[in-house]
Amino acid sequence: MTDYQYHIFSPYRVCPIGAHVDHQHGLVTGFAIDKGVDLWFNVREDSQVNLRSLSFEGEVQIDLSRRTEMKEKHWGDYARGAKYALQKRFELTHGIDGVLQGSLPVGGLSSSAAVLIAYVMAFAKANGIKLKPFEIVTIASEAEREYIGLNNGLLDQACIALGKKDGLLFLDCDSNEWRIIRRNPRMPEFEIGIIFSGLTRSLVNSDYNLRVYECKTAAWNMLAYQNAPLKTFDKTFLRDIPKETFDNTRDMMPLRFAKRAEHFYSEYRRVRQGVTAWESGNLQLFGKLSFDSCESSIHNYECGSPELISIYNIIRPLLGVYGGRFSGAGFKGAVIALVDPQHKGDVEKALYEKYLAEYPEYAETFKVFWVKPDDGARFVED
Repeated sequence: MTDYQYHIFSPYRVCPIGAHVDHQHGLVTGFAIDKGVDLWFNVREDSQVNLRSLSFEGEVQIDLSRRTEMKEKHWGDYARGAKYALQKRFELTHGIDGVLQGSLPVGGLSSSAAVLIAYVMAFAKANGIKLKPFEIVTIASEAEREYIGLNNGLLDQACIALGKKDGLLFLDCDSNEWRIIRRNPRMPEFEIGIIFSGLTRSLVNSDYNLRVYECKTAAWNMLAYQNAPLKTFDKTFLRDIPKETFDNTRDMMPLRFAKRAEHFYSEYRRVRQGVTAWESGNLQLFGKLSFDSCESSIHNYECGSPELISIYNIIRPLLGVYGGRFSGAGFKGAVIALVDPQHKGDVEKALYEKYLAEYPEYAETFKVFWVKPDDGARFVED
């Protein structure tokens, strides 16, 4: 794509420990990976945006100077979302001509957040707007929540914008404090397997938002049982309620809400333990905590399609697999695995044999890819 002035690479992300808690202001960990979205573009003199995708059909045309249009339930909505969030803060007078390409199948790697971050960076560049990395995180997150309609936290955008190839991102979604924990020299080598079930999914149409409301309802239950003042739903988070309150009220609330809260509090503990394991170079313990996180996702958060659970059950006992869990919301999409590179071939062989024996209908769409941690979203010199 040498005809274009600029090239942005916006990586996909994986979250080894800290799943389903960012929207409750929990603690999370994550990596940017070396696969993602590429956006090549030229800056225009007018405010028109013309986009085409090498991954999806059709073209998108929007005008950055006009009020944000209604959603069209089309891949162009992400450009409109980026425009919406930027337009609240800045005047946008210059558009772009661009072409977009993703490097892996859609599902479980936060491709939507990667695309949004690419658009935010491109529109900012075209209009001479300088953004700090965490500003990009908050603007892209706002676009996804308020325009796209997904009630997520900052995990996806933070991994994509802040990730470093030689470290683990640790983010507190309550204070927004974050740091990169450099890899301990004593830590064994690993690669990340991305295992696509063959299903595709849309989070807005899945139970993702329902789980968010269930977590908030659990928090409301605990406050009510303690005769504590209630906040409005949008300002109610499990992070604000001590674990002791949950211990005292868990048996009083409906089981589904108790399970959602149990996942939150146990995941908070696992992230703390995982950060210590990473800092000390203990990849075995870090991987086990990732497995435990997935167990809680299945039994407490109650996500995971039969296909994803099958993949998880296949990888868990395999030699050379340190850990793994569902990637993303865990309703369809993908599973990640932290794997000793010497065992990659055997792990992949076992997956194809065992999974396709159970689900032969996915023979054409089941895929395994191998990736490594990478730096966050950036301009690339072609």
